Amino acid sequence: MIKKFRVNLVGAGPGDPDLLTVKAQRLIGQIDVVVYDKLVSEPILALFPRSVEYIFAGKQASNHYLPQSEINDLLVNLFNQGRKVMRLKGGDPFVFGRGGEEALHLANQGIPFEVVPGITSSAGCAAYAGIPLTHRDFAQSVRFLTGQLKDGSVDLDWKSLVVNQQTLVFYMGSLGLQSICEQLVVHGMETDMPIAIVQQGTTSNQKVLVSTLSKMPEAALQSPLKPPTIIIVGRVVELSKSLTWFQG
Repeated sequence: MIKKFRVNLVGAGPGDPDLLTVKAQRLIGQIDVVVYDKLVSEPILALFPRSVEYIFAGKQASNHYLPQSEINDLLVNLFNQGRKVMRLKGGDPFVFGRGGEEALHLANQGIPFEVVPGITSSAGCAAYAGIPLTHRDFAQSVRFLTGQLKDGSVDLDWKSLVVNQQTLVFYMGSLGLQSICEQLVVHGMETDMPIAIVQQGTTSNQKVLVSTLSKMPEAALQSPLKPPTIIIVGRVVELSKSLTWFQG
């Protein structure tokens, strides 16, 4: 049974309920309130018992249903009420999920917590799109980045990203797609470098758009994709032609 006094910070993975960890599935049947994000898929929410209270705390670009500070306080208040609390996040709580902020807040309040990792969206979406993030012939390293716009621009150390045989994965990059493509080219990346956008990866709504840095902004306008999306840049993207297996 779940320990009475603990907050569970749980990764829901990228969307396919079959990708939940065994531990996450076990905890689903043992809590009485779940605070969940926008990125948690409906099939996963459907796994919870009817007796569970659902509290939506979703976020998207420029639109926070609950500010992070309020989410932090909510977790504390629920714990202090004696509730069995799960904080459920898409992907992994500690990979661009702000789970570290919530864990730190709980720790500062002296509240015990447990972190249950999830399959991060980049790994899940890349696998379901037939794109290995590393490959001995194409990429020996991977960098995970946030493509979230800040003051109208994507503020990254672009020069450090232009490295041979490296894969770049951008979370939350759909609004900054044009800037990402332009800045990589300006700082020396080949214009024909393959790039893929994966929409709602691992779910029945998955779509994959493959192009090059120079052509992707226009391609995305012609075939718009709905968030959440993952952007993958690198020669490994070419392998999707041979390795695509998931049909949705």
